[in-house]
Amino acid sequence: MTTFTALTKLASEQAAYALSEAMENLEPEPMGVGVFELEDGSNLWEVGGYFTESPDTLSLDILAAAFDAQPFLISELPEIDWVAKVRRDLAPVEAGRFFVYGSHDADKLPEGRVGLLIEAAMAFGTGHHGTTLGCLRALDRLDTAGFQGRNVVDIGCGTAVLAMAAARIWPGLVRASDIDTIAVEVAQANVQANDLAGRVHCLEATGFDHSELQQAAPFDLVFANILMGPLIDLAPDMARVTAAGGHAILSGLLVEQAESVLAAYVAAGFGLHHREDIGEWATLTLIRHKT
Repeated sequence: MTTFTALTKLASEQAAYALSEAMENLEPEPMGVGVFELEDGSNLWEVGGYFTESPDTLSLDILAAAFDAQPFLISELPEIDWVAKVRRDLAPVEAGRFFVYGSHDADKLPEGRVGLLIEAAMAFGTGHHGTTLGCLRALDRLDTAGFQGRNVVDIGCGTAVLAMAAARIWPGLVRASDIDTIAVEVAQANVQANDLAGRVHCLEATGFDHSELQQAAPFDLVFANILMGPLIDLAPDMARVTAAGGHAILSGLLVEQAESVLAAYVAAGFGLHHREDIGEWATLTLIRHKT
């Protein structure tokens, strides 16, 4: 099946989501519309539509003008079995003791490693990205140093790979939240596939704005693998819900963004415990100062 994409960029998050809703009424109708904040420091938002028929360029031009967006870039994608391609391209990932793999590579799980099954069709958060890899390494580093998380939460969990990694090595319930309903469903499916039902609880929430998270605080370890802007905005709440002496593992950051995020968290009462840069991505492990 031939697929067409129509992509544009604009400066306002509110306008980006409004544009995405307007695109749902196009003819031909898109089979899906997505909104993403670009991670290049430009503060721009990308809106993309996916079509099984060539989209109406005039309608897209009118929408771009109405929402002050850049002209849509329309592309035709080749007919590819994308899941099969992902399976070929996504080899298992080793991050410290953790081994992230798809079911097609189950026979490659080394003895003595902590296996985390993430299917190829759910590729975001497989460990191949420098941010997820950095967070898994940070978790392994903390555990090796003797830290044990007893109350852990993964904010912006995606596939829930980080929450599942913590649940694999420590007892107790790990909470995993995401702002996106589909991401929560993906996380729940991965928890089931890894036989961690009852050990990882997935829920939909914006930041810590959920009654269960408020009641469960303070946490001794918080993962937040999201983006620079939301991380900075989250700093005061993170300080409020992180126990004194507890840790936060932050990523989703370009190397050049790390100092700005660190400054926000230092101001909120954290100190830098460890930093690792993997390619263009940075991972910060912070410790909450005792007051």
